Amino acid sequence: MTVRVVIVDDQGMVRTGFGVLLNAQPDIEVVGEAVNGEEGLRRVAELRPDVVLMDVRMPVMDGLEATRRLLDGTGMPPAGGDDRPKVLMLTTFDLDDYVYEALRAGASGFLLKDASAAELADAVRIVAAGDALLSPSITRRLIAEFSRLGGPRVPSRKRLEELTERETEVLGLVARGLSNGEIAAELVVAEQTVKTHFGRVLMKLGLRDRPQAIVYAYEVGLVRPGD
Repeated sequence: MTVRVVIVDDQGMVRTGFGVLLNAQPDIEVVGEAVNGEEGLRRVAELRPDVVLMDVRMPVMDGLEATRRLLDGTGMPPAGGDDRPKVLMLTTFDLDDYVYEALRAGASGFLLKDASAAELADAVRIVAAGDALLSPSITRRLIAEFSRLGGPRVPSRKRLEELTERETEVLGLVARGLSNGEIAAELVVAEQTVKTHFGRVLMKLGLRDRPQAIVYAYEVGLVRPGD
């Protein structure tokens, strides 16, 4: 199955370069481009891609606002079912000031603009498959932002009561930046068991992916910076 991609970036060289690299992959096709978030929303609504590569800083409408509108449904009329694409934010450096807000908006991860062809293609495949692309450096940036904000932003922990003790434990370890393999080693269980537990966490809490789970865990105070 071919992964269909739309590239939204105000730099023509970035769009062209990424387009050439991705179209060279047998399982990826760039179906459209846009120069800002506003045009990007129109192109996505028209083309219905699987993945959107979205620049953070753009004129007219930036990538954060476009991502919010895209993923809350206001920027793309439904075509039956949840056909919203995955959004992979493009950034010049991984300590971008907008990391936190982009993840809260629903982005599935970040990709540096100087990524290699292999890194670019792998990133598109990862988010298209429903996983998150969240490097340790991005996780540290996210934790630092929560530390700066000074405590939970959402005081209610009621939804956490729906989780089992083990599911809560897995969520806490995910929020600390551990991979599924590291969590499996920590809990002395199979990695597939961790994936099953985490899948139930997402379902019960109504979360989309790993970045949203990390944001949620810190916002409700399940995990705090420095834990």
